[in-house]
Amino acid sequence: MQVDRRSLLGGGLAAIASAPAFGRRHPVASSSWYDRAIVIDALGGSGDPYAADGVTRMSDKGWAETLASGVTVVRDTIFPVGNVADPWGDYQKDLVNKQELLGANPDRLLLIRSAADILKAKREKKFGLLIGPELDHLAQMKKDGVMTVQLTYNNRNLSGDGALEPGNAGISKLGKATIERIEAEKLLLDLSHGGARTMAEAAAFAKRPLVISHTGARAITDHVRNTADETIKAVADKGGVVGVYFMPFLTLDSHPKGSDLIAHIEHIANVAGEDHVGIGTDNGVLPQVVNAETTRKLNEWAQQRIKAGIAAPGEGLNVWPMVAEYNSVDRYRRLAADLQKRGWSEARLEKLMGANFLRVYRDAWGG
Repeated sequence: MQVDRRSLLGGGLAAIASAPAFGRRHPVASSSWYDRAIVIDALGGSGDPYAADGVTRMSDKGWAETLASGVTVVRDTIFPVGNVADPWGDYQKDLVNKQELLGANPDRLLLIRSAADILKAKREKKFGLLIGPELDHLAQMKKDGVMTVQLTYNNRNLSGDGALEPGNAGISKLGKATIERIEAEKLLLDLSHGGARTMAEAAAFAKRPLVISHTGARAITDHVRNTADETIKAVADKGGVVGVYFMPFLTLDSHPKGSDLIAHIEHIANVAGEDHVGIGTDNGVLPQVVNAETTRKLNEWAQQRIKAGIAAPGEGLNVWPMVAEYNSVDRYRRLAADLQKRGWSEARLEKLMGANFLRVYRDAWGG
């Protein structure tokens, strides 16, 4: 069974949701530019930690905190990830879950199919949900509302090698044909979780803007899930965007600090240019609750990933997939404030927090 860590830690935990989050909320003065900005998390989650198991309607508290985060749109992955026995069957099951979530919250959630939908979500004070898989059947997926497609997930598939493949063989002929079909369907190509050669060769082969939705800078931390400067620059040169995650892979000890996150953001901004960097936390939008029960569930999830052969180096027991200093409802706002203290202008911050991804989404899909 595929386990979605963002759902595991972000939803279905109503009985323990009153426990304190690992990172306390830090008061930050309201920033009018941030409140007006389009804020996009290019790879996150939509779980509600206050909803009971089996309930798809968001709780009032979960909805209030989602609004308080200031996030306009999050891209949420449709399962499965990696190589499984029945990927299309698993995809259809998870698609139903996403459709039920959207159907239970029509006044709160909006399925994103175009850049115009992102502006609509902001205007109507709704939370935009963008979905993306790591599968084929591209035309049908587009009909289902899938707008972005990840080429690989850690291991080798028929398109190319993932980040964990020691052979690092690169992209296949089928992978190139898949990229051509993604671009023909006006979907968005995502190279996250790819092997170094796969990402480099795919970025070189792509004709349209593309993304690496969630990664870090390999020049800072030499980890297989992070990306080389040359590939970061190649994505930028195609008009694409590289999103920085809030994940253990920002450091080799699996416990990144806020300063580590900022170092990766600033490095990628310097390599790619301020028009080609964004945020893709690989977390849920809401903070992760840390106590004995969530730790137990986290460790079960980690063990399943290790057994399935899809766990990256640095994953393991008691390794939390987050940057603890930013584990709060206002994480995006506080990160922006911390960068502003380092000299980032409001215009540059607006690009980082969402305008860059909005541009590449418009380039890929229209609207």
